[in-house]
Amino acid sequence: MFDDRLISRFGPVNWPPRSCDLTPLDYFLWGYVKSLVYADKPQTLDHLEDNIRRVIADILPQMLEKVIENWTSRLDYIRASRGSPMPEIIFKM
Repeated sequence: MFDDRLISRFGPVNWPPRSCDLTPLDYFLWGYVKSLVYADKPQTLDHLEDNIRRVIADILPQMLEKVIENWTSRLDYIRASRGSPMPEIIFKM
């Protein structure tokens, strides 16, 4: 919830579907962060928060650059194909 607005696929605003081709932060980066945050199975909220802070702080700028580079190459592919579906997901990590 953000003030009086709900961000949801089923809320008052019709949000478009999320595509793993267009949202690398949701599909790659968050999955990567989540796997590290929960690796030691935090048992308390403080432990979970510490893990989140540590994992986020440890993300190397080079990884973020690769995520952005990969995302822009997929956008270029989508532009060139005029929005047609991608036959395969292109990941270069």
